[in-house]
Amino acid sequence: MTNPLIFDDLQKILHRHLEPLPDYRKKGPNTRYRIQDGALGAFGIFFTQSPSFLDYQRTLQQNRGQNNAHTLLGVEQIPCDNQIRTLLDPLEPAQLFPVFHGVYQALDRCGELAAFRALAGQLLIALDGTQYFSSQDIGCDSCSQRTHRNGRVTFFHQVITPVIVAPGNADVIVLEPEFITPQDGHQKQDCEQVAAKRWLARNAEWLTHATILGDDLYCKQPLCELLLSCGFNFILVCKPESHKTLYAWIATLESHGDLSQVSIRRWNGRFHEVHTYRYANEVPLRDGEDALWVNWCELTITKATDGTILYHNAFATKHHLDRKSIELVVQAGRTRWKIENENTNILKTKGYHLEHNYGHGKQQLSAVLLTLNLLAFLFHTVLGWVDHKYHLLRQALSARQTFFQDLQALTRYLLFDSWDRLLDFMIQGLELMMTPDSS
Repeated sequence: MTNPLIFDDLQKILHRHLEPLPDYRKKGPNTRYRIQDGALGAFGIFFTQSPSFLDYQRTLQQNRGQNNAHTLLGVEQIPCDNQIRTLLDPLEPAQLFPVFHGVYQALDRCGELAAFRALAGQLLIALDGTQYFSSQDIGCDSCSQRTHRNGRVTFFHQVITPVIVAPGNADVIVLEPEFITPQDGHQKQDCEQVAAKRWLARNAEWLTHATILGDDLYCKQPLCELLLSCGFNFILVCKPESHKTLYAWIATLESHGDLSQVSIRRWNGRFHEVHTYRYANEVPLRDGEDALWVNWCELTITKATDGTILYHNAFATKHHLDRKSIELVVQAGRTRWKIENENTNILKTKGYHLEHNYGHGKQQLSAVLLTLNLLAFLFHTVLGWVDHKYHLLRQALSARQTFFQDLQALTRYLLFDSWDRLLDFMIQGLELMMTPDSS
């Protein structure tokens, strides 16, 4: 690894890509606040997980003539919540996507992505959709709609939040999202598969040498063909009820004794498990002469004592399967769950409040705020394993809530001229020891 990243490096990436944000306001004497101040102010709320962060900083500014929003984040003038919503509503969330690219490139340059590579050096990218807003009273032109039997209409927003995952790695790297929203010129309502196709086509050029992971929804021939044409491989959940032709082939192979199988006995710390892998190369994904031929694998984990099934899943892939590769391919496919546990679950239940309506707006506000929230999560994730001081504090304050409560209290009452000084203050207060390599 070369020079490790620190908060100042991430902040420079953020500022560099926020600087060109367009200002859609009419020119006049009342344009006191920069668009960048609105974006940085919202980012500060998500980064500190404090809805009152900007209120506290305005109080500090009045009492002390300075504030942490300026010294830590570079906010020149602190806008109020309504002003932030007005400033950000006309923006397109895609105008913030270069920040994700910048962080990814910085991680690649300093060698941090090496820990996320598997299957001959490929990155594993999991795709999954989630809902982040729902209301029967509030809606906008970007909302999807669901009409109920009683005639009531629910307005909602959904998004795909791709992440880079790796077996044995608890962290995930958040990539730019793709919003599931009505598209110009299309009468049909947008859906997760179509949104995934847009994301894949847009990111294929710079996310090279990668394998896409997804659930059974993604295991359809048009999407698989797009993945291959974009240079991606894939490991996708493959269920019998949605792939009848493929499983008919599997049944035929099994009846003729041509289905490969490997069984491995393992100790899980409490009892022995039996991991049974079954696999076959070159089976059709669907019926028809134009069927895409894929490789299929299945893992069943049972208790060695009584055969109780503990886990079962199957995948379709273009990775070649044999006795040496089967475990690695299945292990990679199983890391898909991290997008739910280490990404969506944290965003919804661990302080980022992904489903909270911070502001719906009339245009793109809801999507822009969600994008800034994802960036705050990305920054904390990266800092956790590249910034030595941050990592030391997160180890000492292992409860996520405790860390953020301390961060909120300190930035409310005290002034810090840099993020590094804030970390030093916390380290000294906790009497933590820095090693020579991390000082």
